[in-house]
Amino acid sequence: MTSLPQHIEALIFASPHPIPLEEIQSVLLESVGMEFAEENLLVAIRELKRRYDHAEHSFEVVEIAGGYQFMTKGAYHQTIGTHLRQQSTKKLSRSALETLSIIAYKQPVTKSDLEKIRGVSCDYALQKLLEKELVTITGRADSVGKPLLYGVTDKFMDYFGIRSLNDLPQPREFKLPDSTIGEPEELMVDADQ
Repeated sequence: MTSLPQHIEALIFASPHPIPLEEIQSVLLESVGMEFAEENLLVAIRELKRRYDHAEHSFEVVEIAGGYQFMTKGAYHQTIGTHLRQQSTKKLSRSALETLSIIAYKQPVTKSDLEKIRGVSCDYALQKLLEKELVTITGRADSVGKPLLYGVTDKFMDYFGIRSLNDLPQPREFKLPDSTIGEPEELMVDADQ
């Protein structure tokens, strides 16, 4: 079979984890109806390794964790790391979004004020928001202990596609749910803020 390396290449590419030689053998037996000797598979894998060894390719076939997998070559790790870091900024948990919205509306705000409003610890959410550069330390409060003050960054504006904090929806613009149990609470808006 002349296309054996291409079949193995497709399997390695499609596998989310390192694919062992036995699994490659099993898949090929079922898909093409031929059983390949282990030595033939190893020859095809060596051919793939040679093909991707050239500088024109940014990845290579690597034997790892008992199987074979495509891996980025070391020269490109920083580029991939940057991409992954940027991707991670696109996903925010519910607690991070809640914490971020409080900071955006109340800034500058201390961690203790955040926790009073949310009713739970904000350590983890605040740490993630700082890592993602959506929040920054803006200074220290004049109160006892001089706690840190937090505010949003320009990256926050970019992330949410707004020009300034004035573009944030005002509390009076939030629609109350159509069906609730009991009496609706009055929306408390601090006139000073």
